[in-house]
Amino acid sequence: MSQIVSSRVRPRTPSPTPPIPTKKVKHDNGIDEANPASKFTLGLLQPANAQRLHQEYIESSPFKHIVIEKLFDDQLLKNVKDEILQNIRFTEKETDIYKVHQTGDLASLSYLSAEQLALFPSLKCLRDALYGSEFRGFLRTVTGCGPLSGSKQDMSVNSYKKGCHLLNHDDVIGSRRVSYILYLPLPVDEPWQASYGGALELYPTVKNSEGILEPLPSPSKIIPPSWNQFVFFEVQPGKSFHSVEEVVVDSDNVDRQRLSISGWFHKPQEGEEGYEPEDPNRDKSSLEQLSSFTAPLTPYPDDMVPHSATEGLTGEDVEFLAGYINHTYLTEAPMKALARRFADESCIELGSFLEETLGSALERDIRQQDADDDYAGGSRGGTVPSHSSGVGQDWILKGPPHKLRYCTLSFPDQGLCKTTVANTFRKLQDDLFPSSAFRSWLRLISSMTPTKYNIEARRFRPGMDYTLARSDQDRSKLDIILGLTPMPPGEARHDGWDPAWGGWDCYMAPHQGEEDPAVYRSYSKGRDRTEDGMVEDEEETDDGDGTLIVSHPNFNRLLIVLRDAKVLNFVKYVSAEAQGSRWDVCGEWEVEDGEDES
Repeated sequence: MSQIVSSRVRPRTPSPTPPIPTKKVKHDNGIDEANPASKFTLGLLQPANAQRLHQEYIESSPFKHIVIEKLFDDQLLKNVKDEILQNIRFTEKETDIYKVHQTGDLASLSYLSAEQLALFPSLKCLRDALYGSEFRGFLRTVTGCGPLSGSKQDMSVNSYKKGCHLLNHDDVIGSRRVSYILYLPLPVDEPWQASYGGALELYPTVKNSEGILEPLPSPSKIIPPSWNQFVFFEVQPGKSFHSVEEVVVDSDNVDRQRLSISGWFHKPQEGEEGYEPEDPNRDKSSLEQLSSFTAPLTPYPDDMVPHSATEGLTGEDVEFLAGYINHTYLTEAPMKALARRFADESCIELGSFLEETLGSALERDIRQQDADDDYAGGSRGGTVPSHSSGVGQDWILKGPPHKLRYCTLSFPDQGLCKTTVANTFRKLQDDLFPSSAFRSWLRLISSMTPTKYNIEARRFRPGMDYTLARSDQDRSKLDIILGLTPMPPGEARHDGWDPAWGGWDCYMAPHQGEEDPAVYRSYSKGRDRTEDGMVEDEEETDDGDGTLIVSHPNFNRLLIVLRDAKVLNFVKYVSAEAQGSRWDVCGEWEVEDGEDES
């Protein structure tokens, strides 16, 4: 099995890692309680203004939030910007849910030496004003959220450059009570355009079949960033779902970036007035909902019995499968070789899996569909498409987006789809993979008996779609992914999809602990790949972060993986820069050991 390293599972939002000074001695916060209002826009903290904002807050949708167009004194904020750019180092972080450049926790300003602190007079002034008692009181009046901690400060600077994004989540972690974002988009003297991306997206919710609130696939409010703009809202499980649109600004302009200071106001900590122990019966966060997410499986009919290894495929099986599958994979010697390899590695990839005529026609039709939807060959110029793009005719949008988002086949009343490409996908999804013949073929390759299945044709649109890391907590599953993503014209098939575009399948060992995630430096930074599209082993750099398999988008290649219980799997967000959609037919099977069958 090809392996790569250097990644860990993440918290739902990028948490700042505190820098460690040479000598950790905490100084007095030095909050200027005498006149903190002078740091803010004139009249902002006045009681009448706070009451006016409170009314706006309770009437806002899709969940309660407030946008303040100018928070701080403008010169103070420009000084803060200069101190950040001149004196603070950013670290690039990338996981299944985000890509961002981030500083350490600004609460660490309290631990700096006097010499170090002299570099950040304006930044410390801003932090102390934000977390001072007067502004916390202002937030309580506007939101009605209850008391806020004055001792727990939680903030960092984030830079979203080209390709950076933050996917759907509700911010519910620990004692967070109010989320906020203060925007400093650069350059200061040029307004940030909506076409640059980077907007804050807010999602409406609906109750699912279990009565749990989940976000709808598309946002109902989009807030582009602007200089000195301040957005805040109360953190609420099942309600405060939001995301940050991918930044697509021209990378040649290194000065243009979506800079922001963001963080959380927390509930009172132990020893503070208003402290309350955490309620064990609280609603689940999006992270907790995701970890328990499994797709429903369909059992095979009782009278459908797969053939044993000694019986092999029947003539009827071969005749049916030959209408779809390359005949090489239906003959005895190659099948036995594949079975031996799978027994050794628990993972195999089969190139040119579909029969040649079928594969060629499908590739042509997929290219045409992407061209019709303005996805092909970078025709959009890297811009983020609308959330409704690619939806309609034969494809519907699937969520909820705090777990996944992509297009899947709709269910036409007449049984046939409107387009040729969708009809072919439906045949693969509904006829080939659930069939008795394919079940027998899979039994012979894996030496396990498939008992239940879930199969789905999927389209991941550039700038829109992904799945977040999930696992089955109880038992192993057999995963099959038939990659059907055409490569950019004129490129070698295994080199054509740029890893920076995302869209790769990733399998990771179970997460241990709550440490902040490392950068996916292995496969998003252009690591060498073998001819089968897998990332080469690099044992000398193995730091034990737990990434097991990465398979890049490809065309007409079947990946078969035995996914152990608790192993995580996700499809990385497809960047707006991608020169086409990522297409596949994906299935998972519940299996039993074939040797246990009588």
